[in-house]
Amino acid sequence: MRVRGALQVAALLASALWATPLSAKKDRPTVHTKIFEHMPKNLNYFTDSDVVLFQDTAENNVYRSEDAGVKWERVESVPKGDAWLLVMHSFDPKRAYILTEGSEHYRTSDRGKSWEKFDSDAELSMFRGDILQFHADDPDRILFNGMVCQGIFCQEVATYTTDGFKSKAKLLRKNTDGCWWAKGTPLFTTGEDDLDKNRVLCIARDSFSPFKQDQRLMISDNFFKGAEEAKNIQEFEPNLDKDKAVQGIVNVANVKKFILVATSSVNTDEMALFVTTDTIKWHRAVFPAPHDSHDHRLMQEAYTVLESTDYSIQIDVMTSRPSNPMGVIFTSTSDGIYYSENKEHTNRNRRGHVDFEKIADIQGIFMVNTVKNWKEVESKGTADKEVVTEITFDDGRTFSKITVDGDRLHLHSITELRNVGRVFSSPAPGLVMGVGNTGDYLESYAKGNLYVSDDAGKTWSKALKGPHKYEFGDQGSILVAVADTGKAEVNEFKYSIDHGLHWETESLPDDIKIEPFILTTSQDSASLKFILIGSKPSKDKDDKKKDDWYIITIDFDGLHENTCKDSDLEEWHARVDKDGKPTCLMGHTQSFQRRKKKAECFLKQEFKHLKPKTEDCDCTDRDFECDFNFERDDDGKCVARGPVVAPKGACKDAKPGDTFKGTSGYRKIPGNTCKDTKETKEKYKEIDRPCSEAGGKKPSAPATDKVDQTKTEFKDYDFLEKHYLERGDSSSADDETVIMRGWNGKKPGPIKISNDQGKTWRTPKDLEDEDIVQIISHQYFKDMVFFITADQKVIYSADRGKNFHDFDVPSKFDINVYPFAFHPDKKDYLIWMGKKCEHDSCSTIASYSRDRGDHWETAARSVSHCEFTGGSSYKYPNRKPEQIVCLKHEDEDVDKPLVLITTNDWFKTVETQGKNVKDFATMSEFIVVASEDKEKKTLHATTSLDGLTYAEARFPYGFNIAHQHVYTVLDSSAHAVNLFVAVNTEDDREYGSILRSNSNGTSYVLSVNNVNANSEFYVDYEKMLGVEGVALVNVVANPDVKKGPKKLQTKITHSDGSMWGYIAPPKNDDIGKFPCQDSKGDNKCALHIHGYSERPDRLKTYSSNGAIGLMFGWGNVGDSLGPIKDADTFMTTDAGILWKRVKKGQYTWAVGDQGGVLVLAKTSYTSFANEGRSGEKTKSIFYSLDRGNKWEEHQISESEVELWDITTVRSGGSRSFLLWGKDGKSTFTIKVDFDGFSDRECKFNKDDIGRSDYELWSAKHPDNPGGCLFGHINQYLRKKPDAKCKNDLKLQPLYGKQNCTCIRQDYECDYNFELDQSGQCQLVKGFQPKSKSEWCAEHPDAIDYYKPSGYRRIPLTTCIEGVELDKQSQPEPCDGKKDEFDKKHRTSGVAIFFSITIPIAIAAGAGWYVWRNWNGKFGQIRLGDNGSSAFDSDQPWVKYPIIALSAVVAVVGAIPLVVGALWRSARGAAERSGLLGGAGGGWGGSRGGWSRIGGDRRFTTRDSFARGSSDYSIVDEDEGELLGDDESEEEV
Repeated sequence: MRVRGALQVAALLASALWATPLSAKKDRPTVHTKIFEHMPKNLNYFTDSDVVLFQDTAENNVYRSEDAGVKWERVESVPKGDAWLLVMHSFDPKRAYILTEGSEHYRTSDRGKSWEKFDSDAELSMFRGDILQFHADDPDRILFNGMVCQGIFCQEVATYTTDGFKSKAKLLRKNTDGCWWAKGTPLFTTGEDDLDKNRVLCIARDSFSPFKQDQRLMISDNFFKGAEEAKNIQEFEPNLDKDKAVQGIVNVANVKKFILVATSSVNTDEMALFVTTDTIKWHRAVFPAPHDSHDHRLMQEAYTVLESTDYSIQIDVMTSRPSNPMGVIFTSTSDGIYYSENKEHTNRNRRGHVDFEKIADIQGIFMVNTVKNWKEVESKGTADKEVVTEITFDDGRTFSKITVDGDRLHLHSITELRNVGRVFSSPAPGLVMGVGNTGDYLESYAKGNLYVSDDAGKTWSKALKGPHKYEFGDQGSILVAVADTGKAEVNEFKYSIDHGLHWETESLPDDIKIEPFILTTSQDSASLKFILIGSKPSKDKDDKKKDDWYIITIDFDGLHENTCKDSDLEEWHARVDKDGKPTCLMGHTQSFQRRKKKAECFLKQEFKHLKPKTEDCDCTDRDFECDFNFERDDDGKCVARGPVVAPKGACKDAKPGDTFKGTSGYRKIPGNTCKDTKETKEKYKEIDRPCSEAGGKKPSAPATDKVDQTKTEFKDYDFLEKHYLERGDSSSADDETVIMRGWNGKKPGPIKISNDQGKTWRTPKDLEDEDIVQIISHQYFKDMVFFITADQKVIYSADRGKNFHDFDVPSKFDINVYPFAFHPDKKDYLIWMGKKCEHDSCSTIASYSRDRGDHWETAARSVSHCEFTGGSSYKYPNRKPEQIVCLKHEDEDVDKPLVLITTNDWFKTVETQGKNVKDFATMSEFIVVASEDKEKKTLHATTSLDGLTYAEARFPYGFNIAHQHVYTVLDSSAHAVNLFVAVNTEDDREYGSILRSNSNGTSYVLSVNNVNANSEFYVDYEKMLGVEGVALVNVVANPDVKKGPKKLQTKITHSDGSMWGYIAPPKNDDIGKFPCQDSKGDNKCALHIHGYSERPDRLKTYSSNGAIGLMFGWGNVGDSLGPIKDADTFMTTDAGILWKRVKKGQYTWAVGDQGGVLVLAKTSYTSFANEGRSGEKTKSIFYSLDRGNKWEEHQISESEVELWDITTVRSGGSRSFLLWGKDGKSTFTIKVDFDGFSDRECKFNKDDIGRSDYELWSAKHPDNPGGCLFGHINQYLRKKPDAKCKNDLKLQPLYGKQNCTCIRQDYECDYNFELDQSGQCQLVKGFQPKSKSEWCAEHPDAIDYYKPSGYRRIPLTTCIEGVELDKQSQPEPCDGKKDEFDKKHRTSGVAIFFSITIPIAIAAGAGWYVWRNWNGKFGQIRLGDNGSSAFDSDQPWVKYPIIALSAVVAVVGAIPLVVGALWRSARGAAERSGLLGGAGGGWGGSRGGWSRIGGDRRFTTRDSFARGSSDYSIVDEDEGELLGDDESEEEV
């Protein structure tokens, strides 16, 4: 969010200068110069004084002047080189702050005469610029947005003071992304004095996730304190969206009487903007319905909050390509909620600046630049804009040209800022200046001249030839200008004392020639003193080129000996008619006292702030504008362009013909003060409108209790490629968009798009005649999809297939290379990797674009792949958002080894890392590199957190990575990595061990042995999505058998892998009896579920984030897992404790309505027969509306058809599903819609759960009846099975969290310890626990060391107090930490240390990665020939595989993936990583119900797909490489 007012803060703000009256008239101004070695930056006046400060950022010093810039002295109170940031108090004209790098800073309350130290209790944050937040009423109340760091890991925190930092600041809240006072502006009020005084708003980051989509808004009225400080923190989460809270808070802004909150969500860069005028009632900002070429969505970095009025908000929304941006200005109603269009095609630049400025202190007048040739610019991003200038005198209702001598005039504005402060005007009444030209449109700045107006922009005259910097003084009595040539050739300035009619020239002293940089004066433009800053080339003592910087003070005091009298003043009216009489503007006349143009005097009223005189007028038609969703037609009448807003409660239960009292289509312009007349009251009164015109959600149709279905037939295809474009929670649309294309062999059919999930299909005209070879959806922003053609043209849609654009790529598409890399935060940042051939030799060349393909620059040649590794989630000082890492051949020779290069500045500078690099991987904040050790024929792993500094991975003694072995990083909950290590790689006997890391990923212990894998090294490991720590594995029960089939058994964990058990068999049911029964399950009788290695559809999951606690599976009851053909379909609704059989045989499942609708179908993809198809047919599906208690049959066809798949959107909110299949000679889709089973939304009553449609459900550990799991009880909202209602589309399942006291289940075995038969952790024979030196070396910031007890806390646990099994000994100080140890234990007596969770588990926690190298298939890494294994069963680290591995080893073969926490509402783990493009059927000649999908790397991923539905996209058959092997891939 950009606030226009921030430009003024960033500008060199000026305030009044004191002028000493002189007794005699002078002939010329007084000029003083001062030379500095470095550029003076951040120049600030103390308001109502001549005291000025500036910052030397090169040497980190601050300088002060008491005489408006004549003499300067360094602020001696601050040590040299310590002044990192200068901040002026926003509301106290005598206070300023100098912030240092640490937590000790300096403050002044007497305009810099004296400075005192203060302690902020937090360091200066390197991640934000708005460090200090000031209270608008009480200058002593200040918030400090800083950070605390442990080593290189930093966490943002906020502290506060209520005494102006006289005492040490106090902690406000940890883990924040900024905090603000509610009373952040003088106009804002909560309505209560005590709340105005104390209320604070903070963006709270999620403890387990670094992603902005999980941030929340928290409000406190007592500085987040509770009765016991550490417990029961007083905070609440406001309901931003009607009756519910909203996640994804990214920014907060105080604007006049409003507070704005911007939110984002996964899958989209569309923002939701929420507005309040009291912090109690919040509303989402509502923009007009899109029409013509306008898309009114608020996109990240594509809207700007302009300089707003006291009574409304003005926002400019970008509506064009980012490389050549244009926008539309909207003005809100007085409550900030509804917005109407003011001006189209406004000129913007890529930094979000808009050519818009209000004329200072005069209501209703502003100037704006628009694009004349907007159609050409919209269609061609490289077109030159023809910019024209317009002005409005009625707050945007109407606009007119500005002219000079009859010719149209155009002026350079905000997008080409050449000075500081306001561009055109100042507090000088009516005086306006600008640089521009006459003609058809605005030309270059160098061709411009200086123009002036003294009637607020109504009439203009040419002042000076050529471009100039300019300023106003003495309330407009004097105008100063200096030539702005861009060269060090200026040796004079000019001034005028008659509103610019005549100009005098004054030379700079000593004939110096400078390049002017800034010309400024006091903020109120009432001073006679000006400061000119410029540079002049010079040389240093070593004869090297440098610039000298001049501060030149110009003083006009005494140029006239007279002070203006009343006779020298005139009453100037802001607007007059042709007879010179005042006319009404914004419902009133407005006038000012100002000096007459030719009076020979100065006002000399430096510190007096002008106040206009106003008088209200009677209302006329000019005082009204079109209301929300109305626009003027060709006759000037306001006609509806969208739904009409009905009053609250109106049309709630409307019947046909019902009406409501609604707008006439007109509204009084916000801020207009005109007096209503009898005529205007009658003309613009509310009228009767039919409820059919009412906006908002339409009344639901009566429930029919029937399934509605729509069938669409296509020609006969072998399979159907499909892509879902999933909208985010912050999206303002309600479409469900699917892209489909049929394939016969390698021949594709036409591309079809549906915006209603298959009810209707269309073929976009933009794609009809194009040879599309690949469809790729954006890895992170699912609104965007790319269609790659056979030539160098790429067609794309940024709005889910509604509109299409195209760009050319700089190199040819290569089917063997995944072409795109995407940035996680910047939708317009792209990397293209294509083929370039020269002299019969081809190589891959990488190019990057920062404007969505309009312009390209070469990144690197002879690359393997490149990746964006920067992002907002990674808070490391050297890891910039623009960071790119590439793997390329040395010397750009494809026959030479690969090296790793890193750049933070778009390849202006490049760092090279290592030689013989095999590959690199990214996992959340980690960048891992694998290099080959040629002598030892092993891999050498290094890791980095900032992309520039790499540390070597430390492995256990005697441990090497042999070339022939397989590692897989599995789905994990936060704070731990589950690593599969292949133990046996013999054909048909593949299995291995799962090792589990500690919270920083450096130390691993055995989780479970003998886990099954197939020949491609897919692992039988299934994480329950949405619930922490629950997973299934299949283990080989007969690992010692050398030949014959594997005997598989299923085990389940509810403790994130620290303990495993069997699944109790379900009770006998109506379908039949099971062969055995056992209350808990054991190795002789249990439920066994077929795992991932046998899954015919690689993209299906057994569970869904959208349906908490639900899981499906195919399996059987007995002593082991039987053949899949004999399996039945089972499900659980309590996270795997109790299971039930729902169908005999194997049924494919899909989950919708966040578990409110379950669908089962017999599909032909339940086995690997016939290339993945069984050929089985059906004519019915089954559904349940009560969480699987009862199943109903729905006939989809009169005759049996072959069903290929069931899909639905990932959000979990849809009640529609799409069936894909074949009927005779044609393929088809059938949309089945369950919306008819309810006509109302579910309601949650937190005060009376019994009357609510929702229940509060918590996952439980089967051995802990108290309900605690991982040290806390998570409460989830789930619809009651018998509730007949629809789930809210944006329901956040996680409702609450309560920590528990620690018990045995919160601990696992420590390094080199394992469970004995009694369940206790004992030291492994032949091994030693970690020594003090080892442990302290792994934790360099720790102070305490406890001798190993055999136990350590499970990384996921949040338990407090209770049993502390890991601290059974007395603490000892780590080496070199004795003083800190003594200090710590002297004050607390308890071993505590601050730690910031390293989110490596977040990286591993939303997808599982398989490393492989076998003929382009999934799963394994094989480096070298087959041979003896370093993991031979005779080796002690296999026999007792409780070994410590570096986190680098865990990911050394992983392909990059940025992933999120697994409990994410309505999203799957792989989707949270942004890898999944949508649904797809295959690539090229591949067949089957699964396909390759792509992201910004070449890899394959298994979709977590929140409701167990398919969602695919396509990449090439040979698509990835693994660390250490050029033919490896990753499977998630």
